[in-house]
Amino acid sequence: MFENWIAAEWRELAMVLLSVIVVYAAILAYTRIVGLRSFSKMSAVDFAMTVAIGSLVGSTISSPSPTLFVGLFALAMLFSGKWLFAVLRQRLPLFSRIVENEPLLLMAGSEFVEENLRRAQVTRADIYGKLRESNAHTYEQVLAVVFETTGDISVLHSSAPNARVHPDFLSGVVGHDRITGAMSRHHSEHEDRPQ
Repeated sequence: MFENWIAAEWRELAMVLLSVIVVYAAILAYTRIVGLRSFSKMSAVDFAMTVAIGSLVGSTISSPSPTLFVGLFALAMLFSGKWLFAVLRQRLPLFSRIVENEPLLLMAGSEFVEENLRRAQVTRADIYGKLRESNAHTYEQVLAVVFETTGDISVLHSSAPNARVHPDFLSGVVGHDRITGAMSRHHSEHEDRPQ
């Protein structure tokens, strides 16, 4: 039994090598046709695509089922589906809202947005880690912290006095209306401080 677990025939190894070469070439070709966004991490659809391709590639290369041609066909269908999703997202805003997560405002200036922290299942400790990672030194530097559709956390910060975030940068972010009020308070506090 131990031998069955670690042993492999040369024929099996040759098939794995052939599968690796063919699948790798197919992924390069499909990516060239559909575009590099196939492996981006910008939405839930992108994440699902990446996970599905990884699983399919692994099973196609290392086992006889699915067969090489079935695996290549399945990869082609995944890339086609990804292309279709991209077209539908561009042409139908409602479709985009249905299939994608909304970005959430986690901090408006120095103020935490507690309901969005709960909604995103993010703790203040997570935010502090991202603030350190982005090299923010004080609450006054923080303009906004956003939980992106990919699950990443973006920190917008500046050490310049009266710095502002352009409204376009927060378009579609749940809670973006809090930024105006928080920034107004922040700037009035900054102006009231003795020089």
